[in-house]
Amino acid sequence: MAPLPAEVRPGHHFGPDLICFLLHQYHHQHVTQPLLLEQVRQLGIDISSGQLNRILTEGKGTQIGNEFFASFACTASKSRLNFLEILRGPDTDYVINETAVSYWRRRKLPKAMVDRLQEGRSAFADPTAWRAHLETSAITGERHVRIATEGALLGSLIAHGVSPELIILSDGAGQYDVLVHAACWIHAERPLARLVPSDEEHREAIARIQREMWELYLDLKAYRLCPRPARRPRLEARFDAMCDQRTGYPDIDRVLQGLKRHRSALLRVLERPVIPLHTNLSETHLRDYVKKRKISGSTRSELGRRARDTFASLKKTCRELGVNFWAYLQDRVRGMGQIPHLAVLIRRKAEEAAVRKAAAALPVQA
Repeated sequence: MAPLPAEVRPGHHFGPDLICFLLHQYHHQHVTQPLLLEQVRQLGIDISSGQLNRILTEGKGTQIGNEFFASFACTASKSRLNFLEILRGPDTDYVINETAVSYWRRRKLPKAMVDRLQEGRSAFADPTAWRAHLETSAITGERHVRIATEGALLGSLIAHGVSPELIILSDGAGQYDVLVHAACWIHAERPLARLVPSDEEHREAIARIQREMWELYLDLKAYRLCPRPARRPRLEARFDAMCDQRTGYPDIDRVLQGLKRHRSALLRVLERPVIPLHTNLSETHLRDYVKKRKISGSTRSELGRRARDTFASLKKTCRELGVNFWAYLQDRVRGMGQIPHLAVLIRRKAEEAAVRKAAAALPVQA
């Protein structure tokens, strides 16, 4: 019946320091839940496994962002549909606009279906409403439903303010080929590195193509640092010449043809020099996430998965923004609100970066 101590927030059995310690140990130091329970009990803290689990998992949400922070979302699928749903964040609507219609036409959705989809409403609040519209439009085939839904999700992204010029840098997988797609050169070279040579000539042919790739990569890297439009045609011609050659080895030639199919994504840096040539930053962000997953195996519930994804995102985002993660946990658990919302810090960082780039681009007068 007595009032709680001032530092204990309503609805909690334990103080903020202990809560922050548990979150920090589990999500930052990768201590498993059974070991963490044993640890705090040895320190004399009377806590049940259920209470510990609730502290670690309940009341946690997910988020997604841009290049200034990392966001993790472990799902059962890596499809384009799933990627667009994650990119959309908390919104649940489906929108038919020019972006959606353009996507349907590019993906060769039959014209009659496109026309029927545009009849009536143009916005649908949730999946139930969207499925009803698909049925009304007589769109029931798996492929047609998928393409129609992908287009409506893209339409929703644009309707909510996402730029149609948003750059998606990926490992080259087809599901990420939306908006402005760029591909990683490191991943593009891996099929060559995985080839098993049958003789010395085969080995030399693989090594020669690899040299050509990395020489071109270094020149693209130099172009990115100092873009000169006059150099662009020569770089494009070198890429085409490399991909069009025939080595006499079918496995090497297949890799070259694969590079040619990804020409636009691999050479995107020529039109957008701001684009990195590799996904090394994403690989770095994933390292701790994968390590924790290997240690703990997996989560036993959807709530646990969401909590893991959320705290992995928060921790990496704090690191990118220069925010002490322990201080962030203390601020949020205690409800002090002294550290700004991470979204505010992200926008601030983006604005500062834009100012620096603009200043670097100004001509220098003698």
